[in-house]
Amino acid sequence: MNDTSRPVIAIDTPLGGDLDVLAEIFRAAEKPPERWRIGAEAEKFGVDATTGAPLQYEGERGVVRVLESLASNYGWSPVREVEGGPIVSLTRDQSSVTLEPGSQLELSGAPLNDVHEVCAELRGHLAELGDISKEMGLVWLGVGFHPVARQDDLSWVPKQRYRVMREYLPTKGPRALDMMRRTATVQANYDFSSEEDAMRKLRLGLVVSPLVHAMTANSPFLEGRLAGKKSVRGEVWLGMDPQRSGLIPPLWTKRRATYRDYVEWALDAGMFLFKRNGRVFDNRGQSFRSFIEDGFEGERATYGDWTLHLNTLFPEARLKSTLEVRSCDSLPANLACALPALFAGIFYDERALAQAEELVAALELDAVEQSRPALVAKGLDAEMAGKPVRDFAVALLDIASGGLERRNRLSASGKDERIHLERLTELNQKGRVPADVLTEGLEDDESPKTSEILARTRF
Repeated sequence: MNDTSRPVIAIDTPLGGDLDVLAEIFRAAEKPPERWRIGAEAEKFGVDATTGAPLQYEGERGVVRVLESLASNYGWSPVREVEGGPIVSLTRDQSSVTLEPGSQLELSGAPLNDVHEVCAELRGHLAELGDISKEMGLVWLGVGFHPVARQDDLSWVPKQRYRVMREYLPTKGPRALDMMRRTATVQANYDFSSEEDAMRKLRLGLVVSPLVHAMTANSPFLEGRLAGKKSVRGEVWLGMDPQRSGLIPPLWTKRRATYRDYVEWALDAGMFLFKRNGRVFDNRGQSFRSFIEDGFEGERATYGDWTLHLNTLFPEARLKSTLEVRSCDSLPANLACALPALFAGIFYDERALAQAEELVAALELDAVEQSRPALVAKGLDAEMAGKPVRDFAVALLDIASGGLERRNRLSASGKDERIHLERLTELNQKGRVPADVLTEGLEDDESPKTSEILARTRF
């Protein structure tokens, strides 16, 4: 969801010893339930329709050409980090089209009233991509890990933050470059009414995230062959910087966590950079806490630096001016709205929220962490905390379905939002996940033809 809110504190305000001021970005975003919205983010890989060669950044077969076409034909405005610099994104109204480091194309949608509108926005985006994709001979893949590309096949998007990430993150986790350039996801953003509401949703989002990942696992290919697991993307994220990703352990032990608890966790994550008057300061690895206390090269931390820092943290659920859930592999168009629907049903209905909390109340961090490798490898065939994951999945979908029914947001054809959960529910009730559809009929030791992989992973 493209964030159009404005901080109540000026971005150049210096930060001192009062750490409670750092929570103002969350307090300023609180909204009454009647103003709650849903925003979705959908990433996809562009590839040559015949060879599977990945979309580059520049050139006749580059993503810049795609962005320029969208800008020329559909009213999107190009965004550059510096005047005259390369295009790194597009904006239109409250939506944006952005690029991940390996030229993955992402629609970051507007805050919308219901999942029906979210799906309509996604369909419109795909339609806008149609002509230029046909002209360039591209297809788009809705899968969590690039199914055919090697690291060496990919270009780099020339964004300032990505340059620092490219050098810094591999020192903190072995799969950092894969995360940046070969993964794709569907994410969703939600509102909250108070500190208690925000932290309940955040904690629940973290606790269920490994389960949701297993339910939606959709990346079984690696460099043109079967990887032997349901989610290569999930395996990648298990090898990331633990200070800025994962399940935020401090929140698991607190039934009534506060904004300050999230702030304290975020303060100890390493920074990437900050900017002053167009100049980029590379202070990679310095904790934000240290930046407040000690500064960097004579510069002191500001409120704007803090808001930037929050956007560089990658836990499975994170708090900014919205609550973002991040545990889902990228999915094909006929499943992409399942994640926004799942959490809308849980987060936006009080009964469903309480039921979901009860469902996972007995789960402890250590047991869930120990289960995560099996969850990304086996999907619903795994166990979590000694219980079949399939049972958790079916129960969570039933809870979300009840919440969506009570929301009673109807489409033009009179269907409520449960329609967007139907396909995922059908799969999970059979113990299957999206990756099982992608690999159906393939032998474990088989290396499918590239054309077959592309046909199976089309967005």
